[in-house]
Amino acid sequence: MKRLLTLTVAAVALLAPVFPTFADSEPASAAAPAISAPDKSGRVTVNGLDYYYEIRGKGEPLLLLHGGLGSIDMFGPVLPAFAQERQVIAVDLHGHGRTALGDRKLSLEAMGDDMKGILDRLGYKQVDVLGYSLGGGVGFRLAVQHPQAVRRLVLLSAGYASSGFFEEIRAQQNTINADAMQFMKDTPMYQSYVKVAPKPDDFPRLLNALGDFMRKDYDYSADVPKLKMSVMLVFGDGDMYRPEHMIKFYQSLGGGLKDAGWMRENLSQHRLAILPNATHYDILYSPGLVSTTLPFLNGYPK
Repeated sequence: MKRLLTLTVAAVALLAPVFPTFADSEPASAAAPAISAPDKSGRVTVNGLDYYYEIRGKGEPLLLLHGGLGSIDMFGPVLPAFAQERQVIAVDLHGHGRTALGDRKLSLEAMGDDMKGILDRLGYKQVDVLGYSLGGGVGFRLAVQHPQAVRRLVLLSAGYASSGFFEEIRAQQNTINADAMQFMKDTPMYQSYVKVAPKPDDFPRLLNALGDFMRKDYDYSADVPKLKMSVMLVFGDGDMYRPEHMIKFYQSLGGGLKDAGWMRENLSQHRLAILPNATHYDILYSPGLVSTTLPFLNGYPK
């Protein structure tokens, strides 16, 4: 029983980086900048869910989608840098942050459709997308199901199949349920949730919903070649995904199949980046994240 409870707590920790703990271990100069107040915020009702969004900055639109048990605030380490050059639209996903957990099951496909509805309501015909972890899965489905809405796509620490995880990670994910609630009241994940959630008492329901979602095997390998827009895959060298899965993902897009050539004539439009000294849990703190992804999102080099 004790081992089961330990695995449950460890599994819940997989859903979101423990940013405050990581930041506190770094020098003060490395602390993440506070997120400024949004230029605009509000709610959009799509497919029966009341989604919360924030908009910052000016320029070409960039949609940011956070990871599990997180919220828009998860992007604190990088959002200010993106907002200096882009108009950033950030959304709290279904059941997360300021978006209440509805009666509908958590589904990447459904949330992909929801994101298209939000973009339509806000007046965006096409955006670039950066999705992290769970948000990467949502961004993937948005791009597959509504390709005309996505110009460029960055998938950050997100795979295309559940088989891509290390086996011990998959085993831990399978233990997530509401029983972990009693162990999480002092964690940053719980505290950040109750601070902004419309219904703070829904946290055990969210754990159950995430557990049900994560226990299902999935394989989107047949959909990977459907991504005709430019895609960048970004992982940490200490990620929860197996390196061979990262490479297979890139090759399935059409990248890494041959030498690029002297004049880059064989170079794929897609990119693969593996950031050093980065894990799934702290990759948003990687000093190379913005400098790696922003040029790609801006279309350089062509």
